[in-house]
Amino acid sequence: MIRSFGWRIIYEARVDEIISAGGRLTGMRLADGKRLDASAAVLACGHSAKDTYKMLSGKGVAMEVKPFAIGLRIEHPQELIDKAQYGAFAGHRLLRPADYALVCHIGGGKRAVYSFCMCPGGLVANASSEENGVAINGMSMYERNSGVANSALVVNVDSNDFGTDPLSGVEFRRLYERIAFKAAGNYNVPGQNLESFLKGTAQSLERLTRPTCRPGVSAAALEKILPPYVADMIKAGIADFGRRLDGFDDGGALLTGMETRTSSLVRILRDANYVSPCCDLLYPCGEGAGYAGGIMSAALDGYHVAMAIMRRFSGAAL
Repeated sequence: MIRSFGWRIIYEARVDEIISAGGRLTGMRLADGKRLDASAAVLACGHSAKDTYKMLSGKGVAMEVKPFAIGLRIEHPQELIDKAQYGAFAGHRLLRPADYALVCHIGGGKRAVYSFCMCPGGLVANASSEENGVAINGMSMYERNSGVANSALVVNVDSNDFGTDPLSGVEFRRLYERIAFKAAGNYNVPGQNLESFLKGTAQSLERLTRPTCRPGVSAAALEKILPPYVADMIKAGIADFGRRLDGFDDGGALLTGMETRTSSLVRILRDANYVSPCCDLLYPCGEGAGYAGGIMSAALDGYHVAMAIMRRFSGAAL
């Protein structure tokens, strides 16, 4: 469809520089040195595009630090979650593997611990992308048939924790990914069963279900790879979740870390017309720009940006 309108799709091409004149975007330079002229550009980078954030900051594109969340992942047998959610109907052929969404506010404070990106019948994925750093994520295949349920358990962090410089969140996240790497001793992910995490005993990998993350899991004291306030919140949250979801706080549940890639670390500023106030014709968009928190919200933001561009270039009221 895109090609039918005369457009080109360029694969494996990284934008290393935006080019502007008189406060207006004129093009982009790729990593291979080629220049692409542009009458407008939609900046829809991923939320871990640290190199892009650094480049934009160096070009004077306005951005601000943005709250995000960090924590661990927890794995249970999918059967345990099914029984907790479906009761006597667990295992019925017409029911898909069960999921859950849990949140706990402790003491009325500014922080909460909550489940995020819950993956029924899924697996934990090693999402490490920097040398000497470990990060994890979660996913479910279409069939959701791994037999293992996993979810992130994360706590919100903000500029009070890491500073107000637009890129301070990047360094905060990098710090804890490196701590996780050091704890594991390699690119395995650090892990611990729930009982030893809650009781502070010698880290154990005795568990209810097999670990799903590759290349493997190394025993580590997860409390030591988290900020203390995050570790404390996760412990309190798990106790609360266990009261609401039978078996959730079973000591054999497996915890792994670090879950750091929950959302964008910055917000690339834009005005009411969706364009950067520092670089006209540059349209920050989606989750990586700090305006969405998942697939659907990113798609909707893309729709609004596209409509803004159409209004500008067509002159019509859309």
